[in-house]
Amino acid sequence: MAEVTLEQASKKARDLFNKGFTALERGNFDYAINLLTASLQQEPKLASARRYLRIAQIQKAKQAKASSFSQVFSKIRNLPRYGSATAMLRAGKAEQALGMAEDLLKDEPLNLGYVKLFVKAATALEMPEAASQTLEIAREYYPDDVDLLAELGDLYRALGKTKEARDTYERVSTLRPNDPDILKKLKDAMAVEGMASGGWAQMANKGGTFRDVMKDTKEAVMLEQENKAVKSDADLDALIAESLRKIAAEPKNVNFYRALARLYVQQKNFDESIAVLRKALEVNPGDPELDQSVSVVRLQRYDHEIEQLSAAGQAEAAQAKLAERQQFLYQDVEERVRRYPNDLKLRYEYGVILLEFEKINEAIQQLQMSQRNPKYRIRSLYYMAICFKIKEQYDLAAEQLESARSELLVMDDVKKDVCYELGTVAELLGDRARAIECYKQIYQVDIGYRDVSQKIELLYQRKA
Repeated sequence: MAEVTLEQASKKARDLFNKGFTALERGNFDYAINLLTASLQQEPKLASARRYLRIAQIQKAKQAKASSFSQVFSKIRNLPRYGSATAMLRAGKAEQALGMAEDLLKDEPLNLGYVKLFVKAATALEMPEAASQTLEIAREYYPDDVDLLAELGDLYRALGKTKEARDTYERVSTLRPNDPDILKKLKDAMAVEGMASGGWAQMANKGGTFRDVMKDTKEAVMLEQENKAVKSDADLDALIAESLRKIAAEPKNVNFYRALARLYVQQKNFDESIAVLRKALEVNPGDPELDQSVSVVRLQRYDHEIEQLSAAGQAEAAQAKLAERQQFLYQDVEERVRRYPNDLKLRYEYGVILLEFEKINEAIQQLQMSQRNPKYRIRSLYYMAICFKIKEQYDLAAEQLESARSELLVMDDVKKDVCYELGTVAELLGDRARAIECYKQIYQVDIGYRDVSQKIELLYQRKA
């Protein structure tokens, strides 16, 4: 059964959705959750209702600011339900498992175990859109979870979202570069995107088959070479020659340029890689991904040169090259911000670089904009606080850090950094109790974090 759009939904389901969406906009999360859940009970495959339900659940969880104890208690309380839902799924009762997974997510919408259980149940019920939506929202909070990203890539591929599949597999291959299965999925996704862009699709329209494209064993050899985790010089030469042939045959397919640029980087032939990417930008002007790729390769060239100078014992030359790299990074991001003023990720990167160059007010301005991107909001608040701390505006620094801390549900590395800085600012404000409270949050989970144990000991001694 196909998933239902809002236009296809029953009037009752639409009315409940509209009311739920309005409640969400007004910040009435409990009411929004009830209405959107009721909408889904009317139309279980209404994709938009499930997306906004998940957002409402997460916003409610953030607002609740649950204590560590209550979070642990919630996990213990939900263990039997989680086990039952898993057993239901294994028994082929996917519909019941989906309902139970949905109930679990009400309590802990960012629990990865519950997210993955929901995704498995939704996939079994042929609801890939619902599964992908849930993973997309979870990805914002777990950007480096390889299993989550690989699952999302598979769902994109099943949904025919070729560009999203390729982008996701590229991210996974960066996190796990020597995984042959991921490399194969990336290659397949690029091939499918290439077909969708016109070249192979035209052949299919003329009555050709995939085997017509794979004309001889030479192509099979090329695919084998592409999938090798470590490629020899001969492999790279052969793959580069094949990529050049593909570009000559389909000069407007930018995926072939991307692949060729990556091969040149593996050869340490950075100048050729940059030239290829710039040619791709001529084919597809204004593509921010290609633009960023040029910058990344230029940075890789700097890193290679610095490594060579260091290995040759030329410490001063290496240091000079490092300073040149930093200046390039600053100018490059500044130029790209001008070209893509609405790219909040770039605004964040620019803000951090401005901070490194001690341009504090300019950094604050960029970070104030970048915090509008949910993915970069916490780190933007963190670095804004650092800026205010440098300016000795400690009360403003504390406000940014408190906002960041209130939105972090788990004591991960990011929250440790936030709590630590909040503790140092509290000390500067003379608020000893607040400083102790911040440091204790870290101390209870990671006694070895920086100098937090010494901080607490000193504060208790002063208290005594």
